Amino acid sequence: MVMKVLLDTNAYSALMAGRTEVAEWVKRSERVLLSTIVIGELLFGFRNGNQFNRHYVMMDSFLSNPFVELVPVTFTTADRFGRIAAALKAKGQPLPSNDIWIAAHTLETGADLLSYDRHFDAIEGLPWVPLANS
Repeated sequence: MVMKVLLDTNAYSALMAGRTEVAEWVKRSERVLLSTIVIGELLFGFRNGNQFNRHYVMMDSFLSNPFVELVPVTFTTADRFGRIAAALKAKGQPLPSNDIWIAAHTLETGADLLSYDRHFDAIEGLPWVPLANS
């Protein structure tokens, strides 16, 4: 059993679309975490689509599950963000800022990150599960 997983935006979307691969990870986890950064990305996407209310209600229902936890940005998150961003810059491997924040939350919480984004490989020590696109 996996202790905790933190869902990247694409993993949450895949879960809501019924992707078995993500659902299996979630079922095996004791806790499912969502970063406030992921929530922001989701709300942006919902507002740019034509089914805001439907998606918002689904997300609200998901967040009300007692096994799901919303992870707020803290000073520790900001410190980890700064460290990761500096290390990536030193290696010449920039990543989207939101993904660095999501990685910082992953490290802060001790969770495994579920994501389809391969660029998370560039972050040393990040426990992440590369999901397979199909």
